Amino acid sequence: MDKNKLNGFINKYHLGGEIKSTKWESDGNKLSTRFISGDKSVVGSVTLDKFSELGACELGVYNTAQLTSLLSVLGDDVELNLSKMGDKYVSVEMKDGKKGTTSKYMLSDLSVIPSPPPLKNLPKDFELSVKVDSYFIGTFINGKGALPEAETFTIIADKDTEKVNIVIGFANIASNRVTIPIEVVNFSDIPPVSFNANMFASILSSNKECQTATLKVSSAGLSKINFSIDEYESEYYLVSTQQVS
Repeated sequence: MDKNKLNGFINKYHLGGEIKSTKWESDGNKLSTRFISGDKSVVGSVTLDKFSELGACELGVYNTAQLTSLLSVLGDDVELNLSKMGDKYVSVEMKDGKKGTTSKYMLSDLSVIPSPPPLKNLPKDFELSVKVDSYFIGTFINGKGALPEAETFTIIADKDTEKVNIVIGFANIASNRVTIPIEVVNFSDIPPVSFNANMFASILSSNKECQTATLKVSSAGLSKINFSIDEYESEYYLVSTQQVS
């Protein structure tokens, strides 16, 4: 197995360390996970298609950073072998297919893994939609890097021009900020709504190879973005900072 294939799956949910624990589910043909951030500002899912290396199983990954560190010891060609105790999987051994070096990661009981709640009461309509392309992804990541103290970004729709700006570090007083005009797919005059900037930058960074995606925003304080990249399908819901607080 190409190690980079598994690393891609991990990166899309780990989000630079924001998501630490999750349950992996494999049906023998694809690998998937659902997750929620510690502050409950992001709920999402990632699926890797055409992945048969684990067979049918459910695995508790409590410390994703530790798993990636152990995986990094090995070369690009990796074999995965699960160990069971009774009816529970207790470890996964990762073996370098060329050199024979092994790393063992101890799995956790599924009861200690945070379980994302079912997505109920979703808005019937995400009124505003904007296009996320490679330029926007790069500019947002750089803008957040220029303003490391900025905790939020704000989506501002101008009803007069029907244009939309994404503002990192928006405030009602004079402040340092980065304003990014973004292409509108479907306009709606929704009030300004703010989301976690660190989380969104991590989502974009983990999917930066995507050429185009659509960010949908609801006036109810929820946004949604999907990425389809090769064999990966990723979906993220962001809860507005007003709703989280």
